[in-house]
Amino acid sequence: MENLLNHAPCGFLTLSEDGTILAINQTLLTVLEYDTDVLIGKNINHILTVPARIFYQLYFIPLIKADKPVEEMYISLQTANGEDIPVLINAIQRKNSLVIDCVLVQMHKRNEYENELLIAKKKAETALSEKRQANKELEVALHKLEMKQKELIELNKENQKFKLETQMELHLAKNIQETSLTKPIFTEGLQIEAFYQASSELSGDMYGFYHINPNQYGIIILDVMGHGISSALITMSLQSLFQRLILNGFRADIIFKELDNHLYRLFQENDETWHYCTAIYLFIDTDQRTIEYINAGHPPGLWQNSTGEQLELTSTSPPIGSFPGLTFKRRSLTYNKGGRILLYTDGVVDPYDSHLLTSLLENNQGITLTELKQKLVQLMKDEENGYHNNDDQCFILIDLKGVEEQNFCVK
Repeated sequence: MENLLNHAPCGFLTLSEDGTILAINQTLLTVLEYDTDVLIGKNINHILTVPARIFYQLYFIPLIKADKPVEEMYISLQTANGEDIPVLINAIQRKNSLVIDCVLVQMHKRNEYENELLIAKKKAETALSEKRQANKELEVALHKLEMKQKELIELNKENQKFKLETQMELHLAKNIQETSLTKPIFTEGLQIEAFYQASSELSGDMYGFYHINPNQYGIIILDVMGHGISSALITMSLQSLFQRLILNGFRADIIFKELDNHLYRLFQENDETWHYCTAIYLFIDTDQRTIEYINAGHPPGLWQNSTGEQLELTSTSPPIGSFPGLTFKRRSLTYNKGGRILLYTDGVVDPYDSHLLTSLLENNQGITLTELKQKLVQLMKDEENGYHNNDDQCFILIDLKGVEEQNFCVK
């Protein structure tokens, strides 16, 4: 790398199309606390924090592939000692080449201005207490304070602009997340309704139900640990994976193993940002009238037959991503005359109040699924407290139609 770029007052990075680091200047190596050439040949994920890796895949790569420049994208790098370094990155792909050039600028300036402002204010207060002997120092300190205040005002304007842009991005991300939710299903043998409400702009909850073929359906609901942007990004990456696997007819245990492997690939180099996910998946065959399911540490689903008898679809394995080498055990039940199933995340009711859901199903067997959904939403509002206000809320209601006399057994 040319000496001028190597010691430039900003970071310089050259990537291949797949994210391999081809060149890096000494300025950036010094910031990241790496020796010369240690990072050459490594993937950029090696120096990105976990949220930044996801942001890189969802925003940076699509812009570059669309032949558009990346302008002032805010991400965080990670030093060799694990320290997070916030930076602004500008990038562009060279013409007639797959090489990507990136310029990175640290974002510590605001903190420096604020610290200087506090020091100036302290000097001003000290000067006032020293009366005449400190008049000259007071005037100097006040002048510095005025200058720093002007600088801070300008920085606040920039921050307000950044905040507005961030809110717009979050609103767009929320629309994308909600658009990815599947629509209610109404068929001859099955009806599905769902409810979804995030505790903040973005949610760590997700569901999906898919008509695999005329007689088979795949239904999943999951909850990623935590809330907000990081959980939502992980949820969306899982959603694209389980949708493909379910629509291709993979078995429940294979689907869960792939989701488990996906989480490990995301966090294999950083245990501190590790996330796990609870989930329950149903594979329903309305021709054979069978329900196969796996519950990975999720609140138990509720099955109620046409006579009102209820059965909990309890956990069959630990949460996805909880530790290496997980196996996922399938269970199944059969039905004839039909029944109803309720799947939900832990934000719907306090775990100690789960009896409210069994009572709701028991006392409303004769109403339509749409009416039952309205009653469950009203129950959440009636029970709303501090526990619910801080959690996402999501549930699925399934109405199965059958023939002959009701009979079900769990295998």
